[in-house]
Amino acid sequence: MYEDEAVTEPKAVPEPQPLTQFLQRLTQRVRAFDRRRPLVWDVLVTTFFVAAALVDAGGGWRNVAPNTEVPGWLVFLMSMGLSLPVLWRRRHPMAVLTVMVATALVSSWSGAMLQAALIQMLVLFSIAMRLPLRTLGRAGLMMTVPLVVGAARYPEDSWDQQIIPNLWAYAVVALLGIAVRSRQDYTEALVERARQLEVERDQQAQLAAAAERTRIAREMHDIIGHNLSVITGLADGGSYAAAKSPERAAQALEAIGSTSRQALGELRRLLDVLRDETPTPAELAPQPALTDLDQLIDGVRAAGLPVRTTVQGSPDSVPAGRQLTVYRVVQEALTNTLKHGGSGATATVDVTYGEGGVTVEVTDTGAGGSRPSGKGRGLTGMRERTALYEGTLEAGPLPRPSGGWRVRLHLPKVPEGQ
Repeated sequence: MYEDEAVTEPKAVPEPQPLTQFLQRLTQRVRAFDRRRPLVWDVLVTTFFVAAALVDAGGGWRNVAPNTEVPGWLVFLMSMGLSLPVLWRRRHPMAVLTVMVATALVSSWSGAMLQAALIQMLVLFSIAMRLPLRTLGRAGLMMTVPLVVGAARYPEDSWDQQIIPNLWAYAVVALLGIAVRSRQDYTEALVERARQLEVERDQQAQLAAAAERTRIAREMHDIIGHNLSVITGLADGGSYAAAKSPERAAQALEAIGSTSRQALGELRRLLDVLRDETPTPAELAPQPALTDLDQLIDGVRAAGLPVRTTVQGSPDSVPAGRQLTVYRVVQEALTNTLKHGGSGATATVDVTYGEGGVTVEVTDTGAGGSRPSGKGRGLTGMRERTALYEGTLEAGPLPRPSGGWRVRLHLPKVPEGQ
């Protein structure tokens, strides 16, 4: 044996699955098929018992019958009466059992004693699973009548040998149905309890989120209130000292800048916390829509930025969520122009409602090179909103020599049926 000879490790042999797990999976599949195709399952079960009853009616019934002279047509009718009603056992169990008991009574009276009478126990099982216990007791009494009639009319054996074994079989079937019913009720109770726990968990999460929002709002109030008060005092002091002591005025301006940067840093940390969490919106006022664009643009014009608008089409077919996205993108684009465009900048807003969706293009003549590179919160928010509706967003400087900045948004039309 060479030193470099590969050593093959034995493959792991999968452990055999226990029989109980196999039976559980098989039962689950059967139940799932029954829920999806109840009529198919009922037809299959009924076909099986009808075939078994007809096989017995072909001559096998004479082996145990006290009267072998029963006409063949009557045996056929009784076989069908004891097997065919199984098709309706789940929808009308007591009516089906009544028909089968009446047929079994004829079978006992005639002396045929068909083995198909045992199919009654399938209906008894369905009654035990679905109907109240008093109905189950009434069904048991009904099934006892043919036994008593047969034992009285053809007393070949003692009464206990003709009746008691059948009564024990009925009792076992009834207890089995009750056990299955109890198991199903227990499982449903567990599922309902799990659902309630999930609802309670969500409620606790909402309460915790509300408490956290309250805490953050209080901190923001303290930060803004404190720092604005400091800035106001510094500004008033600097204005008073400007005429007599320019050095003190310069110190006040430096302090204002330092305080402002500190306040902005703390606010950004709080906003990052809000971005990490996704609490339930607490706003009760209606969200902005495309009809509010004119008011938004009027406010921007009042702030000193000339804006020209063109609109093609009608926004009536645009859903509310997409309208909000368009509104926020236009708002953020014009805000960036105000902040970074510089003096003398102008803006243009073009909105087009077409067959393919809505398209918005916001351009300006400001200093495009001074804009954020995409790491800012504004552009990130625009891209996130656009991605919600599988749209596209383009933002960047316009080619020189004209310069400026362009933001282009396209949201596709809502597919049919959504």
